[in-house]
Amino acid sequence: MPQIIAVHSFRGGTGKSNTVANMATVLASEGRRVGVVDTDILSPGIHVLFGLDETQVTHSLNDYLWGRCDIKQATYDVTPELGAGPSTRSPLGSAGQAGRIYLIPSSLKAGEIARILREGYDAGLLNDGLHKLIKDQALDVLLIDTHPGLNEETLLSIAIADAVVIVLRPDQQDYQGTGVTVEVARKLGVPHMALVVNKTPQAFDPGEVKARVEKAYNCPVIAVLPHSDDLMALASSGLFVLRFPDHPISAMLRDIVRLVVSEPAST
Repeated sequence: MPQIIAVHSFRGGTGKSNTVANMATVLASEGRRVGVVDTDILSPGIHVLFGLDETQVTHSLNDYLWGRCDIKQATYDVTPELGAGPSTRSPLGSAGQAGRIYLIPSSLKAGEIARILREGYDAGLLNDGLHKLIKDQALDVLLIDTHPGLNEETLLSIAIADAVVIVLRPDQQDYQGTGVTVEVARKLGVPHMALVVNKTPQAFDPGEVKARVEKAYNCPVIAVLPHSDDLMALASSGLFVLRFPDHPISAMLRDIVRLVVSEPAST
């Protein structure tokens, strides 16, 4: 059964998109077929992490939402950007399996973003498109990179998800906003919810951070990721788990996937 996972943060700048992109890469390395949808329509950017140039994007999520194209036309196989040719098995795959990553980006054009702000869009159409994407590409996992805060799109993404991962920093504003998100997710009946504390200063004790956050929200913290100069220096020019596969943070990202994503059904 395909799994839908929404990755959310109440505020921007938490490292949410980096988390999504690296989760997708870990999943593809296990031979999974993974969809990634950038529903952060007002401030898109995850395509940069996958090496997808804006000039390569002929159709975006915006085009689908306004009836200009089918969802499949807005879908890009970014696995070649990770080093695999379209007619070859992906080097990400293990044990002879070929993982794939399919990305639906949002438009970076100012006029497209302004239209969303002015007119909005049909959230129900987004729901239909996500399920069609799963079917068309035979996905094992769909990752939704949500817009920070709470709006109609975010509520829809949370409501249809099998699991929600909320990324926050150890910051008082993040703590307060995360509390609102957790409460909303519970009211929407999300089956599984987990927290990832990111960009934690080295001076903080990870165990104490984990205990404090779990107590505050009565929700499991599955990772306390430290601030990393290596990650900051990469500056979104690539995928951390590929550039630094032996880094402690890469190991933590693999653990996040293991704790959130169900094992594939045996055949």
